[in-house]
Amino acid sequence: MSLTAPDRPHQHRDLDGSGLLVNPRPITPGPIAVEPSQNPLFVDAVTRAGGVVAPISADTRGLMWLSEKRAVELAAILQNNPQIEWVQLPWAGVDGFAEIFAGLDHDSAPVFTSAKGSYSEPVAEHALTLALALAREIPSKAREARWASARTGLSLYGNSVVIIGAGGITTELVSLWAPFRPHITVVRRHDVPVPGAQRTVTVDRLHEVLATADVVIVAAAATAATHHLLNEATLGLLPTHAIVVNIARGSLLDTDAALSALREERLWGLGLDVTDPEPLPADHPLWDEPRCVITSHSADTPLMTAHLLATRISDNVAAFLAGRDLRGIVDTRAGY
Repeated sequence: MSLTAPDRPHQHRDLDGSGLLVNPRPITPGPIAVEPSQNPLFVDAVTRAGGVVAPISADTRGLMWLSEKRAVELAAILQNNPQIEWVQLPWAGVDGFAEIFAGLDHDSAPVFTSAKGSYSEPVAEHALTLALALAREIPSKAREARWASARTGLSLYGNSVVIIGAGGITTELVSLWAPFRPHITVVRRHDVPVPGAQRTVTVDRLHEVLATADVVIVAAAATAATHHLLNEATLGLLPTHAIVVNIARGSLLDTDAALSALREERLWGLGLDVTDPEPLPADHPLWDEPRCVITSHSADTPLMTAHLLATRISDNVAAFLAGRDLRGIVDTRAGY
């Protein structure tokens, strides 16, 4: 007998992410193709919103691409079908399609949308869970499986929390963290304030804010500019009681540098839902670090994301047919 999670279609809200809010170019409504496989839930999401699902043809104007991989196939479809004006991608992160974006004529390419913001509630919940578990030393105490000789641990109340990234996950995290009376600093590309955060700074000030951080949450998109944003130098700025949680993409954190920080007791705890490489090999030394907890990219489970993506698809199909602005528009120049 195995335990199964209950299927609760309306458990989470489909929230908006940050970024473009207006269609970058006009879109012509028309038939929609669902590829590379026709999942009944998502086909129904299209038809429920009034869309017509049909195989790719000269009439196709929209494309639901339901794989976070197989970018080569998608690129070939778009090259052979320049009439496609809108492409819906399945995940919030679109780094798997970076090569496609790099080769686009951004002024005439299809409008791409993703699920950015859609999975914010479960992922933000997971980030807070990891931070709280690490502060209270739950992973290491559970591993020891014996009565400890001393009572140790940290509290999240009144902490200085640095969140890297300013999308939907960050918006939800700011709300979730509020009962702990934190001082939240959001680090993003520009300094437009994030509601609820006490401070918003640009990435060039990351070094400045890390020096006083109690908790760092990595929630930014994976791009060339964010690769190893947390590395030997930046991790070295953190106080030794700091906790780092990554629920974005593994590439934002230098894995070797993080391992060294743990081993040398320059970091209180490390929570990883994503890793580099991913999956993390079974013999990787991080698995044996008592102050590291790895959750195998399960911040949002397929059962959670399926209903949220279906909602996003229905909303965008309705907007597509009505000529309204789509949700989750990807800035193909920036790569997210």
